[in-house]
Amino acid sequence: MPSMKFTMRSLATLTILALLASDSKAIAQETTASQTQPVTIRFAAKVGDRPFSCGSNYRLGQPATNQTLSDFRFYISDVALIDETGKTVPVTLEQDGKWQYQTVALLDFEDKTGACTNGTVEMRDRIVGTVPKGNYTGLKFSLGIPFDLNHEDATLAPSPLNLTGLWWNWRLGYKFARIDLQNSAMVQSTNKHQQQNDSGGTEEASSGFPIHLGSTGCQAGSASEQPTSCSEANRASVILTEFEPTKNVVIADLEQLVAQSNLNQNQPKTAPGCMSEPNDKDCASIMTNLGLPFMDKSATTQTFFRVE
Repeated sequence: MPSMKFTMRSLATLTILALLASDSKAIAQETTASQTQPVTIRFAAKVGDRPFSCGSNYRLGQPATNQTLSDFRFYISDVALIDETGKTVPVTLEQDGKWQYQTVALLDFEDKTGACTNGTVEMRDRIVGTVPKGNYTGLKFSLGIPFDLNHEDATLAPSPLNLTGLWWNWRLGYKFARIDLQNSAMVQSTNKHQQQNDSGGTEEASSGFPIHLGSTGCQAGSASEQPTSCSEANRASVILTEFEPTKNVVIADLEQLVAQSNLNQNQPKTAPGCMSEPNDKDCASIMTNLGLPFMDKSATTQTFFRVE
């Protein structure tokens, strides 16, 4: 009998401890929730004042020519709000298993209709997370993926890092942004010219002007090995003032991005359009408009993103 009493007392004690632990956990969760607030940061893709849509034609570049858009996607990371004192407060992203992973979020404005044959049906125009309670008047984020996540195998990575259409290889990593333009002048050029590829062979010239932003100068033994560093990270830091999450939208404006670019020509012996190659002059004004240093130009204030 004494052993039975001891056992029953022990079970009762364990039950009470378990209940106390459960209550403590619930209290801690309620306390945390009371100290934070949900936040949704909305984005929109535009071409000047016009919304982006797959297959629509736009007058773009310098000189301005007709362009058909066939992709508009980009990754952002390290999202933070700026409070009234100027303090930067990180946003804790919702880990939804699809659009957001750790500190990275994918924004996707194409829907696989019209010319957007390389895309996906589903779209995403916002970032969802939480921040400590407060008043916020600014936004900060990076256009790109942090180094420790950038050089993974996309076929094995969690969503949204599993899109092979936004991935080059282990050495170069992901395409931080993929914005593809098509135009008739480039199609005509395709019929007349070929260009040399990296392996020394030849390939048909592009039928458009793709803009693929990513890291370059990444040192590794081969394209299938992870690098230890990249000389040109090409992660653009963006700071937007006078931004209130409940009122404003972040606009990604393609018209501003290519305002000084001749979209109907391509520098010989370079990749089509702008593929972030450090010697490709077709990237010069685009990198400047992203606020990135390029060739002999220092970083400037970006003009691709604005607040509305």
